[in-house]
Amino acid sequence: MASNSDKGEKTSLGDHDKSTSLEPARTSLEHGQIVSEDAFGDLHRSFTPRQIHIISLGSSVGSGLFIAIGKALATGGPGTMFLAYLMVCTGVWANLQTLGEMTVAFPTSGNYIDYAGRWVDPSLAFGAGFAEWFGWIAVFAAEAEFFVVLVDYWAEGKVPQAALLSIFLVICLVVFVMPNKAFAWLQCIGSLVKIVLFFIIIGLSLALIAGAGPTGSISDGSYWKNGMAFQNGFGGFANCALLAIWAVGDQVFIGIMGGEAKSPRYSMAHAATLVPIRVGFMYMVCVVFIGLLVPSDDPRLLGASGSAASPFVIAATNAGLKVIPDIINVCMIIGIVAIALESIYLPSRILRTMAVQGLIPTSLAKCDDLGRPRLALGISSVVGIIMTYMSLSGGGTTALNWFISITSASFFSNWAIISFTNFRFHQALRAQGDKIFDQTYGWRSMAWPFMPAYLMVVSTMLLVCLMYAAISPLGGGGFTAINFFQYTIGLLVIVVFTAAYKLIMRTKWQDPATADLTTGRHALSVEEVQFLDEYYRRPVWRRIGTYLSLV
Repeated sequence: MASNSDKGEKTSLGDHDKSTSLEPARTSLEHGQIVSEDAFGDLHRSFTPRQIHIISLGSSVGSGLFIAIGKALATGGPGTMFLAYLMVCTGVWANLQTLGEMTVAFPTSGNYIDYAGRWVDPSLAFGAGFAEWFGWIAVFAAEAEFFVVLVDYWAEGKVPQAALLSIFLVICLVVFVMPNKAFAWLQCIGSLVKIVLFFIIIGLSLALIAGAGPTGSISDGSYWKNGMAFQNGFGGFANCALLAIWAVGDQVFIGIMGGEAKSPRYSMAHAATLVPIRVGFMYMVCVVFIGLLVPSDDPRLLGASGSAASPFVIAATNAGLKVIPDIINVCMIIGIVAIALESIYLPSRILRTMAVQGLIPTSLAKCDDLGRPRLALGISSVVGIIMTYMSLSGGGTTALNWFISITSASFFSNWAIISFTNFRFHQALRAQGDKIFDQTYGWRSMAWPFMPAYLMVVSTMLLVCLMYAAISPLGGGGFTAINFFQYTIGLLVIVVFTAAYKLIMRTKWQDPATADLTTGRHALSVEEVQFLDEYYRRPVWRRIGTYLSLV
C-alpha cells in the first residue's frame, strides 16, 4: 500500500533526487504581475509535527459534538441522526484524503483556495475563499452563543448575555496578540482537554446505560421504538445532515496549517489518516450513546421548546449525579474556546492566501515580525465581534440558526470544490508529464479516483438536503422566503461571488498544460528524508503507535 495514508513511494537517502533539494520561491499575481511572496513577510513554520498531531486529535471538536448533537436528536430521532452523521463522517475521510495529496505536495497556507486558483479558475478561488472565510466567522459567532448556553447552566440567567459574550471575546482575541507558538500550545492544551472529556463521556455513558446513578435506569433502547427512531421523514434527515456537516466541519484546518508546518510530508500525511478516524469514532460513538440515553422529545435539548443544554449533561442530571455535570461543563467550555480560536486563525490565513494570489488587496498578505498576518487577523476579528453581538438584537436561537446555516452550506460546497480541484490537479499532472507521486516519499490518496468521486457524491447529497430543507421546512409551515434564504445563504455566497469576480475581472479557465505546478512546491530537506527513512524502517506496529502517541 505505497500510496495510502501511512506510506509513500520510498527511497533511501542516497537515492534522493538532488533536483528536489531546492524549493521554488513562492510567488503571486498582483495586477497581472508576478510578486514574490517574500515581499509580504513569512508565516513562520512554528507548528511542530507533534503539535499538529495533538491538535489534529481534537480539531473541530466542540459545540457540534457536545451540544448541537442534541438539536439533531430532537430533529430526526436517533436512527435518522445516526445515518446523517455516518454519511458526513465518511465524507470527512474522502475530503482529507483528497485534500491531503495536494497539501503534501504544495503545503501553502490557504490550501485548497490556492489550488482552485492555480488549477481551475481564480474566480472559483475567490468565491470559495470568501465563503470559507464567512463560514468560519459564523462558526466563531455560533461558539459564542454556545459559550453563553454553557455558562448559563450555572448563571441561570442572572448574568446578562452581553456580558457573557464580551468575556468570551476577550478570552479568545487576546490570544492573537501573542506569537504563533502561544496559539499552537493553547490549541494543544485545548485538544488534550477535549480528548480527556471524550473518554470521560465514554465511561460515563457506559455507566449510565447500565443504570448508574441514584435515579438512573438501564437503557433498553426504548427511545428507538414506537416510531421515535426515524422522525420527520426526509426533512428530518436533511436537517440532521446539515447539522452534521456543521458539527463535524470541513476539516481543512489541518490542511491550512500545512503552510506553517515544519514537516508537511509527515504531518499532513498523518493527519489525513488520523483526523477522519478520530472524527468518525468520536462522533459516531457519541451519536449512539446519546440516542440510547436521552429521549428525542426532551424539552431541554437544543432546538426543543425549553432551554438549551448539552445532552450529556442532561443524561448525567437525569441519573441524579452530582459534580460530574459541572466537570463536563467546564471541559466543554474549554473545548468551545479552542474551536473559537481556530475560527479566527483559519479566516485570517484564508484572507492572506487570497491576498497573495492577488484576489484581494495584497496589503492583507503582510505578516509582522512574529509571522502573523496582522491586518487579516484584525479584519477577521472585527467581523467576528460584529456577528457575535448581532445575536443580541436577533435573539440567540434565531441568530444561531443563521450561523449554522451559513456554515453548513459553505462547508459542503467547498467539499465539492476540493473534489473538482483534485481532478483538475491530476489532469495538469498528466498534461505536463509530472511524476510527482513517483518522487521520494510521494503521497497519493487511497484508491484514487474513488476518494474525490465519493466526496462529490456526498456533497451532491448534502446539496439535495439543503434545497429540501429550504423549500419544505419542518413544522409544516410551508415555503417562506426567509427560510429559503437562511438555508441557502452560504451557497449563494459562493455562486454570486464567483460569478461576479468572473465577470468583473474576466479571469481565464486554467489550461492544464500550463497550470502552475511549481509555486509553493515542497521539496524534502535532507533532514526530512533522514527522518522519513528512519520512520519507515520501523515495524508496522510502531508506526501505528505514532497515531496514538501524545508525546
